[in-house]
Amino acid sequence: MLLHSNIIGEGHPFIILHGFLGMGDNWKTLAKQFSGLGFELHLVDQRNHGRSFHDTEFNYEVLASDLLNYCQHHDLKDCIPVSYTHLTLPTKRIV
Repeated sequence: MLLHSNIIGEGHPFIILHGFLGMGDNWKTLAKQFSGLGFELHLVDQRNHGRSFHDTEFNYEVLASDLLNYCQHHDLKDCIPVSYTHLTLPTKRIV
């Protein structure tokens, strides 16, 4: 399954991962500012958060796999990841 996201702007890909109990939309104000600087912001809802799918399996391995699948689906190469709190550890596994 593919993670839900809100994509704002055009340019160099930039992924923002929300923190615990958050969702990608929490970063909309910042994303709009960064999109004006030539970035394509991907505000991703991780599994069991926001509008993404919900599943009983929830650990760092599946979060990393979800994010890698998302990046491959959107053909994101050389993207900039920004993350917040422990739910962002998956970025370390794919960067």
